[in-house]
Amino acid sequence: MAAKRLSLFAVTLLAACVGETPDKMAADSLTRDLQRVPADSSAALDDRPAATPAKPAAAKPRPAPAPAAAPKVLPSGTVIVTAVDQEINSRSNKQGEVVTTTVSADVTDSRGRVIIPAGAKVTMTIAEIHESENKGDQTGKLTLTPTQVAIGGRSYPLTASAEALDRQLRDRKTNAGDVAKVGAGAAAGAIVGRVVGGSTKGAVIGGVLGGAVGAQRAVETQDRDVVVPAGSRVQLTLRNGLTI
Repeated sequence: MAAKRLSLFAVTLLAACVGETPDKMAADSLTRDLQRVPADSSAALDDRPAATPAKPAAAKPRPAPAPAAAPKVLPSGTVIVTAVDQEINSRSNKQGEVVTTTVSADVTDSRGRVIIPAGAKVTMTIAEIHESENKGDQTGKLTLTPTQVAIGGRSYPLTASAEALDRQLRDRKTNAGDVAKVGAGAAAGAIVGRVVGGSTKGAVIGGVLGGAVGAQRAVETQDRDVVVPAGSRVQLTLRNGLTI
């Protein structure tokens, strides 16, 4: 019974399809076309590839630091010629005082680089100073100790010896000490004359002779000042190397 019903439904469906006219089928097709969204065939197609995101700019590398300049060195034994800025005199200057000199010419290293330019100032301390006290002493005493040199606004410690090349001795005027020496000689001569001659005449002669001896003694022992005139040469010799 069910099989008969299924067969009858199939026949009815087929008949309905066969009975549809061509006009009706065309109308259905047109209806479907009108329902579609019209396409604009004149529009230009944008077929460019999608833009890729821009990459961040690479950071610029930092410039390498400049290499440190090679140190400038003056070896031990280097000679520096300077000129004293003010007169040094054993009559007016004392031990411990500070004096200055000026470098007379550029001082260069083995590569020809200027280490100490002309005009640089050298500071020195008077370590020892004393006048000459007798004719046998031809120099007196003067010792200068260099302590530093100023270059380009900076000061550098300096270990060197210093020699005043133009030092001189200057006679002092006769002073009380010299008069005392002469008086002592005359008195001694008078006493000897009295003892030897036993008379006033002998004492006078002895006094004259004693005074002459005393005067000669005063000349021999007259003080003479050690003097280094302003602008005269003072030569330095490095004991240790100098690094700038």
